[in-house]
Amino acid sequence: MQRATILTTVSLLFVPLALSQSAAAPEGMTQRANLRNVRYCEFLVVKRHGMSATASVFNTLGLNDCPQEQWAAMDPVKLQKELKVTRVVLNGPRYFTMDRNALRAPGRVENFDGMQARLLAELEVHSQKRIPYTDNTVARDSQYVYDKGKPVYELIAPDGHAYIMQSYSLEVDKTLNEQALNDLGNRLKLPKGWKYRPRILDDDLVLQTAGTAAKATVLQDDLKNSYQRE
Repeated sequence: MQRATILTTVSLLFVPLALSQSAAAPEGMTQRANLRNVRYCEFLVVKRHGMSATASVFNTLGLNDCPQEQWAAMDPVKLQKELKVTRVVLNGPRYFTMDRNALRAPGRVENFDGMQARLLAELEVHSQKRIPYTDNTVARDSQYVYDKGKPVYELIAPDGHAYIMQSYSLEVDKTLNEQALNDLGNRLKLPKGWKYRPRILDDDLVLQTAGTAAKATVLQDDLKNSYQRE
């Protein structure tokens, strides 16, 4: 079964806030701290609407740490039939690379063959395959914080736009860890003009959506690590 061009929901397009602005969660959002290297998985429930399709993205964060034995036993075809949907995509396991995040109005909790996950966003689906280094769109009201003195891992597009890694994936390389991200650029099959850049932050990096109509631009590299456009 092919996987859709669907990226992890918490990968969103944000507008960088001024560095002097507080990194506290905006009013109405609940902030979760100590997220760097926290494990999670996602279930992407795809439904077709005429010529288009959307994916409801359910995330295990705060409910469980996506136990490997249980995750490995998940059958997306079985889940598809049980839920009576177009497709179910298993996205994970993944590990966050931000330090804090906050979100507004998270959705309901569903049970996927014994594993709980919460609805976080709706994602536009354009293809049956995940195409690396290709922009995708998602909407969500959220804030990410990368702490001063900590590393961030960026893709730099030919036009100069930076995409900040928000999670690394074990789907392709099951041994990947944060330390290995420093040399990831030597392993990636970067398109012409693209660059990979790890760096240490001189100040907090705060990325935030802007209201309920916010649109996010996200992509994955060829190892399925997820990034959000700055």
